[in-house]
Amino acid sequence: MSYLKILILLCFCAITAAWISAQTTAQNPPTGRAVAGQVEMLPDAQDFELKTVDGKVVRLRDYRGKAIVLNFWATWCVPCKEEMPWLIAYQKQYGPQGLIILGISMDKSKELVQPFAQKMAVNYPILLGNQGVADQYYVKGLPASVFIDRNGKITDQVPGMPTRSFLENEIKLALENGAAPGK
Repeated sequence: MSYLKILILLCFCAITAAWISAQTTAQNPPTGRAVAGQVEMLPDAQDFELKTVDGKVVRLRDYRGKAIVLNFWATWCVPCKEEMPWLIAYQKQYGPQGLIILGISMDKSKELVQPFAQKMAVNYPILLGNQGVADQYYVKGLPASVFIDRNGKITDQVPGMPTRSFLENEIKLALENGAAPGK
């Protein structure tokens, strides 16, 4: 085959690929909204019931319609202590937009948790976790964060300590998924 025929064939393939791409974009225009894959394919967050350090019973379903971050942590966990001020700031910043952070302490004793949370000036609910709930969300180490959108779908699960910007992006995605158009 001559070089001219190969060149013509390559040009034809490039033009065909560009045409197909244009047709796909025209049929499915970008919405400008953050969406994690196909939202209908995201797994549902499993409900649970835990107590706060004050003894109040909290169920995950109580927060339906909100974007939720489940943050599994412990008082002895150094990375947990490092990311906690970020979570406090994000609760303050994004709480009015519908974010709720639920800190799930995996400490054995509530007597350690309450003074620690007060010292850190935590502005979101601290729940007393258990291995059953940790297993429900496949938590294998601390810290671990699970991001849930307003429809109760898990948008991501992050083991370990993410960067601050990554954490904020995941929060924005959870807030955006399931939000009414125009919000």
